[in-house]
Amino acid sequence: MRFTDKVSLVAPCGMNCRICYAFLRERNRCPGCRGPDAGKPVSCRDCIIKNCITFRGSKARYCFECERVPCDRLKRLDKRYRTKYRMSMLDNLENIKARGIRAFIRLEEERWTCTDCGGTINVHKGCCHDCGGTRS
Repeated sequence: MRFTDKVSLVAPCGMNCRICYAFLRERNRCPGCRGPDAGKPVSCRDCIIKNCITFRGSKARYCFECERVPCDRLKRLDKRYRTKYRMSMLDNLENIKARGIRAFIRLEEERWTCTDCGGTINVHKGCCHDCGGTRS
């Protein structure tokens, strides 16, 4: 996958779409938050963060560029992902802001690559999409 494709798969909220169940599945595969809405799950298509009027009205690419960050919506999403999936959108955004998108993508690839087969760990299931191995 080209680097520009990897960048386009990092959502405004900091979610790495490449590790999302909807992106990894075979049937009705989601093209990622920045991709076309056709075929996306309703929760992704209607995402209140992706569709935020404040964000969409600006040239910002990520929520950390918004004057209202962290908004209540982002805080709730972050809390849910920290609790259920051991991942933080706010930490992701902070890493992108501090280190840049290239470094963030490299770190994400290290973090979410299966050590058994080299496949992708699914953030929502906590195991490798390819071999079923668990995240260490």
